[in-house]
Formats: sequence, structure tokens, C-alpha cells
Amino acid sequence: MRLSKRVQALSTSPIRKLTPYADAAKAAGKKVYHLNIGQPDIITPPQYMEAIRKYDAPVIAYGNSKGDPKLIKAIQGYYEAKDMHYAIEDIFVTNGGSEALTMAVTALCDEDDEILVFEPFYANYTTFAKTFNAKVKAVPTSVENGYHLPSAEVIEQYISAKTKAILVTNPGNPTGVVYSEAEMQILGSLALKYDLALIADEVYREFVYDGAYRSFGTMPELDQNVIMIDSVSKRFSACGARIGCVISKNKEFSKQIMKVAQGRLCSPAVEMVGAAALYDTPASYLEEVNKEYKKRRDTIASALAKLPGVKSSEPQGAFYVMVQLPVDDAEKFAIWTLENFAIDNETVMFAPGNGFYSDPARGVNEARLAYVLKAEDLERAIYILGEALKAYPGYTLK
Repeated sequence: MRLSKRVQALSTSPIRKLTPYADAAKAAGKKVYHLNIGQPDIITPPQYMEAIRKYDAPVIAYGNSKGDPKLIKAIQGYYEAKDMHYAIEDIFVTNGGSEALTMAVTALCDEDDEILVFEPFYANYTTFAKTFNAKVKAVPTSVENGYHLPSAEVIEQYISAKTKAILVTNPGNPTGVVYSEAEMQILGSLALKYDLALIADEVYREFVYDGAYRSFGTMPELDQNVIMIDSVSKRFSACGARIGCVISKNKEFSKQIMKVAQGRLCSPAVEMVGAAALYDTPASYLEEVNKEYKKRRDTIASALAKLPGVKSSEPQGAFYVMVQLPVDDAEKFAIWTLENFAIDNETVMFAPGNGFYSDPARGVNEARLAYVLKAEDLERAIYILGEALKAYPGYTLK
């Protein structure tokens, strides 16, 4: 059997690639504090399972390729409440935000076309592009200015005849950046100037801790350019439900997306029933969750500030922070920590930073930490991280 060059060119997820080492540590009796993956520990609203338990269809039949009408109506209502007005035909239910992104790439990109991203960026963007023989072209940002965007003139230098879209996560994964009004205007102006799609991955929009937040969906001048990516995964702590959506007012885009949706038949019927119920979650739930994550953000920021040689910006949203570590190689350090280090039989796991860059030579001494643990566990995890740094043979402050 001969495998495709395309699949062999895909990268292993930096978020999951070290799982075998964590499994081995657990098998040896160690407790592992997982800072590597954005899996919230917040309880999923109970109406999700309640709706599924009440679901009594005699046959689990194929659903509508666009998605369950009740769920689409619920999504529409969610956006209406945020002053974003989408027609039913603009909304397509997908198998998580990931499928929403792959559908967008399928509709937009031919071989060797480019998607502009800002690095460090969510690692799977590379996989989504490469799967369809497209490419990501990364515009660098830096921890020194909180991973905010460079000027329009700098960004424009990365746009070519092959550029089909600008893909932006706001709030950001892995950086926690929340883009300002001025930054959004820059991206919007470039999208209009070069007739580009602006793919707005806004799955973390409920998690903003400092200052104002604006969705790209509230910019009417971009109605024909914005492709909204959304999901119940993070908002309602329902990652395993695998229900998301792709939304666009561009009728030609929606026409082409329907072909892709029909090709994969439909999203899971039972999960859509549960997801529709999630949109009945009271606003108080999200308010309390936001407060909890702000507390965790403040906790991890305070703990990291105590570690000599560690540099990080203070994230304004989502629940991730990128850090520079005083080590020769963050991946080697992560493996060493899982295999060779523990305090009271406890150790820590994080995602090496180079997987969040287009060039794996960048971010070698960086890591993404997900602050999805309770505050006391975060304090313990960062304490262990600090002690591991001092013991690591490749610690550069020795």
C-alpha cells in the first residue's frame, strides 16, 4: 500500500503528540497536571444530557445536511442577541469547529493557494490547509507586544496573488490576545482591498477578561467577506459533542458549502438535539464561567511571574498563555519532565511551542499552557514546572 505525499506531509499535533509519555507517567503511578490541552473542567450544562434522554425517535435517521432546524434556529437566536443578524440559510451545522474550518478551506482554496495567519497560531490550521494542498503563510507577532498585529503595511507584504483568505482567532489560541478595534479595521480593509475571505474563528468569544470585545460579524462592510466559525465546545464545555457551525452571508459561498455538507451527509442527530438545548443555557452560566477563568488567568499569571527567566504576556481572552522558557528545547524539556521528574509523585504536561509556528525552528523554547484547571491546581502545576526547570539539564539560567 502506497500512502499519499499529502498525508505524510501533515504534522503531529503539538497538543497531543506527547500523550504516550503522559500515559506512561500515569501508568507508573504519577499524577499529571494537564496544561497541554484546552479541555475545560467546567461542568457541561445539564440540559444537554436531559434533551438527549428525552429524545425518543424510533429511528436515528439521517438529518438535514444543513443541520437540525431547531439547532439552526437556536444558533440564529444566539447571534440575534448579539446584534448579528443571519438568515437561516446562512448557517450550516458542522462536526465541530474543525469541520467548519475544513469546509471553508475546501470552498476557498485550490492547490498551492495561501491562507494568511498570525503566528503563533492554532496548530491544526496547518493540517486543515495541507489536507487540501493549500498553505498557511504566517505573519510573525511577538510576546513583547502581547502578540498584537503588526501594521497594515507589514501584513500587506505577506499577501500575494495566491492569497485566498485571512484566518484569525479572536480571542486568540494559543496567545490569548484580543484584537483591538484598530486591528480589526486593518484586517477588514485588507480583506476588502484584495477581495479576500476573512475567516473569523470566534469560538472563545465568551472568554474575554479585560476591556472590550467586538465580533467581526458586527462589521456590515464585511458581510460578503466574513466567514464565521463557531462551536459549542468551549462555550458550553461540550468539546466531545463535536457540534459547531460555519456562517456566511455570501450566497455563492453558501451554495458551494452545501455541496460539501451533502457529501458528508449530516452532523450527528443525537448530538444536535443536545446542542440545541445548550443554547437555552441562562446567561448567568456564562457569566460565572467567565469569572472563573479570569480567576484562573490571574492565578497562572501570578505564578509564572515568580519563575526566573520565564517570559509571558498577560492574555486578555480564551484560556491559554504562550510562554518563553529558559530551556534549550521545550519539547525535550516536556518529555524529560514526564519521564524523569516529579514532586510527591506529581508532574506536569504542556504543549511545546514550535508546533504553533509555520517554521518549526521558531518557538523551540516556548510552550502553550492551558489554564483549564482549578486555581489551586494551577498554582501547584506552575510550582512543579518551576522546580522542574531548575532541575532540567538544559536549563539555560544555570
